[in-house]
Formats: sequence, C-alpha cells, structure tokens
Amino acid sequence: MESLPSWVTRLLHIRLVSGPLPTTIWVIVGVGVAILLLWQVFRSDRSKLARQVPIMLVCGGFGLLVMWLLSEKIMVFGVSLGWPVIMAAAACCALLGLLVTTIVHARRARRLMAAVLIPFVLVSTALRIDSIYGEYQTIGSLIGYSSYHPLSTSHMQKGTLTVDEWLREVLDGKLPPAAAHGKVYSVDISNTASGFRARTAAVYMPPAALSDTPPELPVLVMLAGQPGNPDRVFSASGIAAILDQYAKAHHGLAPIVISPDQNGDNTVNSLCADTTKVGRAETYLTVDVPRWIKAHLPVSRQARDWAIGGFSQGGTCATQLGPRHPDIFGSIIAVDGELKPTAGSVEHMVAEYFNGDRSAYEAQVPANAIADHAPSNQIMILGAGKRDARSIKNVIVNGQAGVKAGMHVVKIVVPDTGHDWHSVNATLEAAVPWLCAHRWGLGETGLTWSDYPRIEVLQ
Repeated sequence: MESLPSWVTRLLHIRLVSGPLPTTIWVIVGVGVAILLLWQVFRSDRSKLARQVPIMLVCGGFGLLVMWLLSEKIMVFGVSLGWPVIMAAAACCALLGLLVTTIVHARRARRLMAAVLIPFVLVSTALRIDSIYGEYQTIGSLIGYSSYHPLSTSHMQKGTLTVDEWLREVLDGKLPPAAAHGKVYSVDISNTASGFRARTAAVYMPPAALSDTPPELPVLVMLAGQPGNPDRVFSASGIAAILDQYAKAHHGLAPIVISPDQNGDNTVNSLCADTTKVGRAETYLTVDVPRWIKAHLPVSRQARDWAIGGFSQGGTCATQLGPRHPDIFGSIIAVDGELKPTAGSVEHMVAEYFNGDRSAYEAQVPANAIADHAPSNQIMILGAGKRDARSIKNVIVNGQAGVKAGMHVVKIVVPDTGHDWHSVNATLEAAVPWLCAHRWGLGETGLTWSDYPRIEVLQ
C-alpha cells in the first residue's frame, strides 16, 4: 500500500457517523438557524416571519410526502428507507425553504448568512442519514480508501494443530500467549477457476492465527451489500471488535473472517451466480475463494467449521450459496437479505443473466435452493432491522423454508434499526459468539440468545 502524507491519512480517518466533525456541523446549522430566526423576531421586519414559517412547513411537508412515496410506495431504492431517513430529508427541505425565503426577503448580512448555511444543511442531512445507515464510517470510506496493509501469505503458517491441541499447549505454557488483538489485512485472491474480475478482498486474522504455531480455525466468509466493497464489512459492521472481545476471553481463539468481492464494482450486481452478463461469480466464491483460503491460511477443512454471511445483497447471496454448497458452508448468517436475487424484473434477469434459462434463475432463489438441497443439518441465522418490515417478512419466509429442510434456524429482529449496518452489528454481536461456542468449539460464553439485549428472537 502506497504511503500517504500523515496529514492526508489523518484526514481520511476522520469519522463521519460520530465525533467532532458531524457534531460541529450540526451545531453550526442549529445555531445559525436560531440566530436567523431570533434576528428577525427582534427586528421591525418580524412580520415577514409569518410568511416564511408557512413556506418552511409546506417545504417540509412536501419533502415528507415525496420521500414517503419514494420509500414506501414506489420503493425506488428496492427497500424501505425507514422513518428516520424520511424525517431527516423532510427536515432538510423545511430548513432549505426557510433559508431560501430568507435570502429573498432579508438584507445583506442575513442574506449572506442564509446562503452560507445552505451547504451546511445539505452536509448535515447527509451525515445524519449516513449515521442512520452506518454505511460510510470515515472520509476515506467515501472514496474507497483502504487502510489495511497487504497480508504476506509467504510468512503465514499453516494450521498443524486442532483447536483443542493448540489450547492445551497454550495452557501448559508450551506456546506463548496470543496477541491482544487480531488484525485486518487486504488480500488478492486468484480467479483461476472462474476468471471473475474481483476487487481486492479483506481478511481478519484473530490473535491465534497470528501465532507462530496457529491452530486450524473456523472460517466466516462475509459479503457486503451492493453498492459496497469488501472493506465495508470491517469498517461498518464492527465484526473485528466483536471477535477481538471474544478472543480476549478465549486465549486468542476466534474465526478467520474474509470478505471477498462478489460484484466486481459498486454499480454491478452479479446475483452471486454464474451468468452470461457479469461472469462466474458463484464459481469465484465457491471454488476460487475457498481454494485460496485453504492454500494460504490456517483453517479447518471441515464444512461444519465454515460459514457464509452477508448484509442486504450480500445476505441474499449467503442464503443462495450456503444452501447450494453445504459441502463448503455448514452455517449461514444473513441480515436484511431478499427472497430472491434482484437486478431488475425476473424476465430481464432471465434474459440478460441466464441466457433465457428460467430454471437457472429459479435455482438461485434461496427458498428453492434450500428445498433443492434438503435435508440439511446447516445452521441458518437470519436477522433484520425492526423498521425494515420487508426484510422481517423475508426472514420469516426463508426461515420457514429452512425449518422445513431440517436446518437449525434462528430468526433475529433488531429494535431501533432498519435496513442498515447497525442491524448487522447487533446480529453479529450475538450470532458469531454463539457459533464460536456452540458450533465451532472455540469456548463457551455462558450466554443464550435472550442474554443479548440488542436483539429479539422470533419464535
């Protein structure tokens, strides 16, 4: 990774969802609008306020109506935006209405002040919406900047011990204690089998994996949404911190998490399938990626110790690929996934992606994939934000299909979240330690699903 000047690095690491930057901008907007209103109230032209306030309310109401229609009725974004986003957009329209009328009716100083506040209102709204989704955590993430150093696989040791053997040697003092924290690296995965043009992947190596004699560890393949990129899994989900906390309590043990690229570009939806339009994404994810992982990282070879997960489009991919490849993935974690891969109408996808073969598309529908590969002893953990009604319905439908196929299914709803990375974080906070303890044998947590206050488990 090319070195950048320190001031550029600091700039790229400035946080967008919390911290001084968004707080400062929100304060500027709040104080600025308050000054404009008070300035007008205590001057002789306060009567103009009687015209400006109704205009502000009309603009806010219009923004509310348009956003509600786009989000809940037309659904131009494919999912509900949620009321917090709708209200943030409505508030932006109301403030812009106030500022524009102030520019029209006020004189020099207030006119200039109102004009200066307009970009601050737009930026503050963008930051508010970003904080709701948790999508872009830093300035660097806006431009796809990655702070992760390349992983040197030539120095990576293969796992030669089982987890139990490695743990006994650590406790007996035959191996040094594991590091305090894991690390996230960037990696380039060869596409020998698929030819799929994927972007650079990212991988979390837990402390045990970084030891000189690492054990054979479980693997979690995590897919970001679309638009999105592999780094987003680590910058937005908080999974590295979750696993560091687990590893701290279990002698450095935690799964290796790798986030490969399933789309090739932010503007592309590969459907996570082998298609004539985008390429052999399924082969890349189920042949090239596992082959590279087993060749270079200290991992278990057993499907029981492998899981695939994802958010939004990545969650849909997880519920497609997991059931279709039970020989690779023993567990599935999907948050806010859909009932079917979607890039336009079914007719469009069949024609453009599958060369007119409707059966090839239908085989990719999660419920069909689950039924086609039943019976199954896989574990499937499905999550959704409580404000995302559509995703909750999807959880129920896919969950029922999983139960019918014999899967162990856990359905999670996350209060106070929608179709966003906050629901991913809460789901992973419960699901990954549970898998570590109950599926992968890395160490008990003493916790059950009901002990995690940020989630609700559907029966």
